[in-house]
Amino acid sequence: VETLRVWGESVPVLMISGYGTVESAVRAMHLGTDDFLTKPVEPDVLSARVAELLERRPMMAGDDAAVGGMVGRTEVMRSLFASLRRVAPQDTTVLVTGETGTGKELVARAVHDLSPRVASSFIAVNCGALGEGVLESELFGHVKGAFTGAVRDRAGVFESAHGGTIFLDEVGEMSASVQQRLLRVLQEREVTRVGSARPVRVDVRVVAATNRNLAELVETSRFRQDLYYRLAVFPLVVPPLRERRADIPLLVAHTIDRLRERA
Repeated sequence: VETLRVWGESVPVLMISGYGTVESAVRAMHLGTDDFLTKPVEPDVLSARVAELLERRPMMAGDDAAVGGMVGRTEVMRSLFASLRRVAPQDTTVLVTGETGTGKELVARAVHDLSPRVASSFIAVNCGALGEGVLESELFGHVKGAFTGAVRDRAGVFESAHGGTIFLDEVGEMSASVQQRLLRVLQEREVTRVGSARPVRVDVRVVAATNRNLAELVETSRFRQDLYYRLAVFPLVVPPLRERRADIPLLVAHTIDRLRERA
């Protein structure tokens, strides 16, 4: 795959293997594969995937110095943009890490905008800004009478974003109970409102972000290991500005252009 990439990002790569595991698929995508199939593969399935890749590539092509609301020509940003273009068309869960202010939500929006889900909802939730009970209700919804003040049934964002993307910012701030509920949603693809026993099927892509080291939180038992692995299927690291100083003139020009558009 790495050798094929010398031809450029516009060359679609479909890998077929008899050893189909989650680990091998994730590694293939990191190396630059656009899609991954396990043997045996039916001819009609292969044909459909190839056709889908050929349709998908024009959406991913374009100025490699800009993706979404982000600009950059440094090596770290080109690498980030290339990874974004590879993972966005998949339904893979993405974990975005980086310092505060580096633009993690811009990355999450780019994942959504470059995906087949672009016509559906993109909903962002700041997990660090809401208390445990409020966050549970916000994410999973509740039924009337589930707690004081629950005067009517209410759908959570997982139901509201059906068919779209949910951005869970500051996911490292989640309490243990919310982590457990989120893990079940990711595993079962269904959500149960607070106070209800009836699960509801949901089709949602999750992009999570944090400025904390989740691996260290796992080691100290402050974050569930199984949830960490579910979230970090495809990790993206957003570099701080000090690691991309050569992009500053480009960022200044981009900012001026945006201000002129608003004037």
